[in-house]
Amino acid sequence: MSILDSRPALKAAVWQVAETAGYLWTKGWAERNGGNITVNVTEYVDDGMRELPAISEAFPIGVELPQLKGCWFYCKGTQKRMRDLARDPMANGSIIRITDDCAHYEIVADNLVMPTSELPSHLSVHNYLLAKGSPYRASLHTHPIELVALTHSKKYMEKDVATKLLWSMIPETKAFCPRGLGMVPYMLPSSVELANATISAIDDDYDVVMWEKHGVFAVDTDIMSAFDQVDVLNKAAQIYISARNMGFVPDGMTEEQMQELSDVFGLPK
Repeated sequence: MSILDSRPALKAAVWQVAETAGYLWTKGWAERNGGNITVNVTEYVDDGMRELPAISEAFPIGVELPQLKGCWFYCKGTQKRMRDLARDPMANGSIIRITDDCAHYEIVADNLVMPTSELPSHLSVHNYLLAKGSPYRASLHTHPIELVALTHSKKYMEKDVATKLLWSMIPETKAFCPRGLGMVPYMLPSSVELANATISAIDDDYDVVMWEKHGVFAVDTDIMSAFDQVDVLNKAAQIYISARNMGFVPDGMTEEQMQELSDVFGLPK
C-alpha cells in the first residue's frame, strides 16, 4: 500500500518529481546524491491523509516557519540518488507534514526516509513564498555544469552580467526565463546564511538563483517548470561556451533586440 494509491493528483505530482529527477541524472547535473527537490503537496491532501498517523517522531526544523502550519511536502531523501528516485520516488523520498508548532516535521509516508539535510533551507524558502502570496510550490537544487562553470569567473558573479549574457544567446532564454539569474556568493552548503541569501535573491525578483561554485536553486509553480528554467539558462551557457571553444566571442543579441522581446511579449524585465 502507498499513500499515492487512489490519489491520482498526488501520484501525478510525485511522479512528475521522478520524471524531473531522471532528466537531472541524464544531463549529468546530479552526480552521486547531488541535488534536492521539495514540493508543497498540501493542495492534494484529503481527510484520509490528515487522519494518518506519523511513522516517525517529530523532528526539529531548526527554525519556526509560521506560514507552513499544516503543510505537507514531498522531499527527496538524504543521501538518495536522483537516478534511483526516478525509478522509485517513494523509496527515495518521503511525504512529510509540518506540525502545529511550525517548528517540527514528521514523516507520514511511505517509508522512514529522512528528508534532505537541506530541508530547513528549502522549507524556509517555501515559508517565504507563501507569506508573499506566491503561486510557486516547487523548489529545485541541482548542479548544471556550464552555469556552475561561469561562476568561477568573478565577472559573471556581478549583478545581471550573466543574465544579460545568457539572454543574448538565444531569444527563448529571455522569453522563458524573463527574470534572469540571481547571484549569491559562495557560502557553506546547507547553512542558514545560504538560505537567507537565497531568499533575498528571490525577493529581488529572481526565480533562479546561482550559488557560486556550487549550483542553482530554482522555484516555480511545479517541479518541471523549475527544471525548465534551469535547462533553458544552461542551454544559453552552452551556446556561449561552444562559441568560445570555436575560437570567437559570440556577438549575442543587441540590447535593442532584447528590449523588443520584452515589449512584444510583455516580459517583466
